[in-house]
Amino acid sequence: MSLRLLAVFARIGFLDMLAYRLRYYTGVINYFLSVTVYYFIWKAVFASNPTLGGFRFDQMITYVTVGWIIRSLYFNNIDWDMATDIQEGKVAMAMLRPVNLPLTYMGRALGEAAFRTLLLSLPTSIVLALIFPINPPKDAAHLGAFLLSLAGSVLLVTSINFIIGCCALELTSIQGLLRFKFWMQELLSGLLVPLALFPAPLRKISALLPFEHIGYTPMMIYLGKIEWREIAFTLTLELLWILSLLWFANWFWLRLSRRITIHGG
Repeated sequence: MSLRLLAVFARIGFLDMLAYRLRYYTGVINYFLSVTVYYFIWKAVFASNPTLGGFRFDQMITYVTVGWIIRSLYFNNIDWDMATDIQEGKVAMAMLRPVNLPLTYMGRALGEAAFRTLLLSLPTSIVLALIFPINPPKDAAHLGAFLLSLAGSVLLVTSINFIIGCCALELTSIQGLLRFKFWMQELLSGLLVPLALFPAPLRKISALLPFEHIGYTPMMIYLGKIEWREIAFTLTLELLWILSLLWFANWFWLRLSRRITIHGG
């Protein structure tokens, strides 16, 4: 029953995003510009050194390009949507329905991910592959592991965003928290800089958090820098983070929703 409801809400989320499809067409341009900036930055860095942190220039460009492509897929705004719904009083009405509210937002996020895959990630992949030198995955097995890790990325981001959104039940505004989470995720997921280039203390801290499994893990699997003897452990660790965050998200919602205060309509 839960899976059927999840599919229903995912379909609703997909259809809702159709109203904003023009924004995603322009998103292809934004991602292209982001990769272009990084391309010239890394080109200048590698001009004086053929390798950096175990990366060659072609591997770094592949890392950057694939990183921005998968970001276009796993990104969502359910934390902001939840905060808005809570402040406008929509959550009170939603809680009157005999439906698991966390399941509603999770389903919408998965629907958005499906929408992004078709209308943003695939077009972005085609454009970037035609312009930048992107290496293929190491082999078919690594490609399969990459796709599994990427599916996990969507669930990790959705879980984290739902937890942040729940904070709006206690706080009048979560804009500061949203910005903090955004930059933590961008940095510690390895999107801005590969985690292999981080100072050792910061690298140890990032290893204790789930963010590296959002971007860094799938990208390193794609490049073949995580061998098979390590992939099973890495994917298991990612799965444990997913299950832990999903459990905590549901517990956090149940705990805070008992003390809900509506700030609007």
